Amino acid sequence: MDVGVVTRSFGQLSNDETADLLAEKGFRWTELCFSQTDSKYWVYNGRSDLSDMTDERSKTIVETYRGRGVEVPVLGVFTNLIDPDDGEREQNLLYFERMMQIAAFNGIRTVVTECGFVPGARGVNTDVYEEVFERLLNSFRWLIERAEKYDLDVALEPCVIDIVPSAKRTADFISQLGSSRVKVLLDPANLIANSSEEDMFRYLAPHVAYFHGKDRKVNDRKGQLVGDGDVNWPLFLKLYHEQTEDYPFILEYVNINNFCEVRDRVLAFDAQVVA
Repeated sequence: MDVGVVTRSFGQLSNDETADLLAEKGFRWTELCFSQTDSKYWVYNGRSDLSDMTDERSKTIVETYRGRGVEVPVLGVFTNLIDPDDGEREQNLLYFERMMQIAAFNGIRTVVTECGFVPGARGVNTDVYEEVFERLLNSFRWLIERAEKYDLDVALEPCVIDIVPSAKRTADFISQLGSSRVKVLLDPANLIANSSEEDMFRYLAPHVAYFHGKDRKVNDRKGQLVGDGDVNWPLFLKLYHEQTEDYPFILEYVNINNFCEVRDRVLAFDAQVVA
């Protein structure tokens, strides 16, 4: 089984150093987030000034990885699509569109985001639930129009602590949008408290763009390393091979000191399936 790792795990390295490390250690894919020392643009749940990120500069960065044999199937955005301030949400969407332009210029098929959240009020809040969910739908409708223009897909990463908290709710969300441009970043750690491994694939396999590899205890807020939580990895990987073989599987929450160890955990779980 091939494994990748997010560039965010190596924020202390340049793109050259990160690409060299991933190639040396045999990692096939990365989720590129412009998070390295020479491309510090990634802002979780927000945006940054991309005015000096020209198309040609972005190409140099992407080719740094591709030139070492590391594939770049996805560009990470992870902005806030439900910001209650209309002006802020509009700026976030324009930032997202610029990332789409960069992805399209570089032949990157998928851009990815979470729903977004208001700090201090994350998750499902019943008094504003319908309003916030409709806001997310509206943001995605806007993004779908741009996705058609740039010929790429927009992947949503659902999570138990967000407004789209389960596999079924994600499938409902995609159905309501009615566009094949909407895909899923399936992170089992984000859904395990609300959805079984079987339900993740039952509802989402037709829509998967790629996977995150991390874990979570069902009662925890934060994710953990693969093998430290409650995901049944032999079962999950069995379903992966049966229904989504060869889709990118990209580690998250690892760091420069443990990313190979965690990759080896994945391979050990995978060996149980193969056996």
